Amino acid sequence: MPRLAIGLDLGGTQVRAALVDEGGYIQARAAVATAAAAGPEIVIDQLHWVAEAVSTGVPAADLAGIGVAAPGPLDTGTGTALGLPTLAGFVDLPLARLLAERFDRPVRLENDGIAAALGEWRFGAGRGHANLVYVTVSTGIGGGVVSDGRLLRGRRGMAGHVGHMTIMRDGAPCSCGHRGCWEAYGAGPAFARRAREQAARTPGTQLAGPIDARAVFEAAAAGDALAAALVAEEADILGLGIAGLLHLYSPEIVIVGGGVAHGFPALHPGIAARIRTAAMAPFRDVPVVRAALGDNAGLVGAAALAFEVVGDEIRTPLPLGEGQG
Repeated sequence: MPRLAIGLDLGGTQVRAALVDEGGYIQARAAVATAAAAGPEIVIDQLHWVAEAVSTGVPAADLAGIGVAAPGPLDTGTGTALGLPTLAGFVDLPLARLLAERFDRPVRLENDGIAAALGEWRFGAGRGHANLVYVTVSTGIGGGVVSDGRLLRGRRGMAGHVGHMTIMRDGAPCSCGHRGCWEAYGAGPAFARRAREQAARTPGTQLAGPIDARAVFEAAAAGDALAAALVAEEADILGLGIAGLLHLYSPEIVIVGGGVAHGFPALHPGIAARIRTAAMAPFRDVPVVRAALGDNAGLVGAAALAFEVVGDEIRTPLPLGEGQG
């Protein structure tokens, strides 16, 4: 049986590829800046290029297939990109079929949050658990769920869009067109926007110039009072949403990944504090941890799609080894 697969991560900023073995170890990586405004043909060229870059010299017989993680909404049953807001022209696009034709081998398409959940379940912080929730906090907020030992895909494979839970009626506008979504308050751009707005009104703060989430965490670690307050606010927002997910899915563990998770040590106390006040007592002891695979969770999870058995059952997660991913 082939022991290698290619994982592709199609993002609005980067197109990434990894050659992954069945133990979840990454053997090679490649990345290129996404030509997000250039249209599907150019982006598919980029996917093909990075896949070729990581698989050069690998016999075709050793490749189980290719898994692709992409932002939603997707219909993963038909392999169709329904409308990717960060990529021009990715509307009702039969992406899996087009890629399979280009690669001349099987291609599986999955929502990036679900793919990352699969990666963490099989090879990362979620291994050994039959019930988990994965939350990615980056440009948006997404997620994936394992329930009773099965990856939860839902109708058309669209489960896990946790960032679009409404947490504020008629609240801040969201990229989805609705208002008050968790993503509109807790995602990286919203966090950075609050920081810029408040820094402009706060004399003496270290926050200046281009401000992103990383800059806020660094200033908070250096003792800046405004930055510390912003981190506490972000943690509270994330904790509020996670409390809702605890009630919905009753997981054994919640795993947090994505770019904002680089500041997880600073966020964790505030997340835990909000859970203690917002979650019912039986849910409060569920651990909230940082993703073990970091930025590679989606890549490893996408490759793992190629190792799935026929149907929807996922093989038992394997132990995590030293140097994983």
